[in-house]
Amino acid sequence: MTVVIGLTGSIASGKSTVSNMFTKLNIPVIDADQISREVVEPGKPAYEQIVAAFGEGILQDDKTLDRKQLGKVVFSDEGKRKQLNSIVHPQVRKEMLNQRDHYISEHYPAVVLDIPLLFESELTHYVDQILVAYVCEETQLDRLMQRDQSSREDAQQRIEAQISVKKKAEMADAVIDNNGTVEESFSQLKDILHKWNIVY
Repeated sequence: MTVVIGLTGSIASGKSTVSNMFTKLNIPVIDADQISREVVEPGKPAYEQIVAAFGEGILQDDKTLDRKQLGKVVFSDEGKRKQLNSIVHPQVRKEMLNQRDHYISEHYPAVVLDIPLLFESELTHYVDQILVAYVCEETQLDRLMQRDQSSREDAQQRIEAQISVKKKAEMADAVIDNNGTVEESFSQLKDILHKWNIVY
């Protein structure tokens, strides 16, 4: 029986670090962000739909999407943002489920769906167990400011655009406290997998 784990967190809560730990344990990780980049490559259905909807002005010289330009268009217009999401999200979900079902059919003990907005997008039914990468808000703020060289105000705004990591931790089946060292987080992960009877 393959256990499907939904991995999520909030911005700068160390989710990527936990994702890498699964890879080290040879547990496959399906990365929603990675897939969202792949489904908009030239020749893919989502790419064709985006160009049809937004015009060639959002393309770079090599005909790939100009993410910055497209971001400017959708960031200032809620309707256009919804339109873009309605093109990209179904393609991402379809690909994620294809990959998930492949690993299940190969009888892997576990597979991870790494979905930053697992709760926000209401995709919890895709998974059996939810694991949240958690840090306290002050640490989250500091890490985000360092990572993106952003002001405190900007960082705070971006954090507040998502469900708080504290609330996500309350809704999870298990939580990894990422306030300490990477080794401490790794040890927590191994304990959780052991509890879930996942052999690695």
